[in-house]
Amino acid sequence: MRRPPFEVADIIRMAGSKFRQRYWRALTWPQVKVLHAIVRCRTAALGGHRDQCDQCGYQAISFNSCRNRHCPKCQTNAREKWLRRRQQELLPVVYYHLVFSVPHALVPLMWQNKKILFSLLFDAMAATLLEVAADPKHLGAEIGFFGILHTWGQTLQPHPHIHCVVPGGGLSMDRTRWISSRPNFFLPVKVLSRVFRGKFCDGLRRAFEAGQLAFFGECLTLADEANFRRFLRTVFQHDWVVYSKPPFGGPDHVLQYLARYTHRVAISNHRILAVTESQQEAYDDAHRRRIPSAIPTACLAERVSAHSILRVVGES
Repeated sequence: MRRPPFEVADIIRMAGSKFRQRYWRALTWPQVKVLHAIVRCRTAALGGHRDQCDQCGYQAISFNSCRNRHCPKCQTNAREKWLRRRQQELLPVVYYHLVFSVPHALVPLMWQNKKILFSLLFDAMAATLLEVAADPKHLGAEIGFFGILHTWGQTLQPHPHIHCVVPGGGLSMDRTRWISSRPNFFLPVKVLSRVFRGKFCDGLRRAFEAGQLAFFGECLTLADEANFRRFLRTVFQHDWVVYSKPPFGGPDHVLQYLARYTHRVAISNHRILAVTESQQEAYDDAHRRRIPSAIPTACLAERVSAHSILRVVGES
């Protein structure tokens, strides 16, 4: 792979100092550690080592890696291992690419309750797929799938959603035969979105009643039961988006795309097209196009540090 012209480290070197001076009271030590690690990775600051070929004796000196799990240069090996494992699990059938998203109004509350609400996002997605697929009116089969949590959109704005890779069919309920979905159609997205909305909102209500949610800042008024129930009714009236279509280029294409986001990297170096003192321009991996709105350089440093405290909840 060709070396990228710009790196996340270049942006942090350019804007990191001003960013830390401005937000030092709000930054945690793990966030500061991530920023330092990315800047120092594979530079003289971490020292180096000598590699030698067993065949010809050729030697090369390389700088050491920071090995931080959020560094875009240190996750290549882990990403490739994950990709190979998923490729070995693929069946010789048509696969579908599904995306489950929540309304934007829920984002502030989810950011204040990441552990419980990201877990709820996975649970609601998984229960929805299993329930609708098992319905004889739709597929009448027991399906398998895996999901990857994305916490950011393409412009690194907070946008929690789950990408799923699902085979176009499943086992009959007695597990004696394979049931294929209809050609170019898996499950009705309107049904999926309604069931997903109901399960998530029900889980959100139960979490509130159990006192499991925290409320701060703009969400503080939701601590009142009447306000929360009003908010829940408003959210329920939104359209919940579930996207579904056969993956372009086959399931391996979707795996390659998802593999870039499985190891907590906020943005890969190869997505950065240009860097200036004021802003940087990124690349949209999903649609192979330039993102129309550039991201201010200081904002990217902020989002990289914020991303470092998020954890992928799991796979289904």
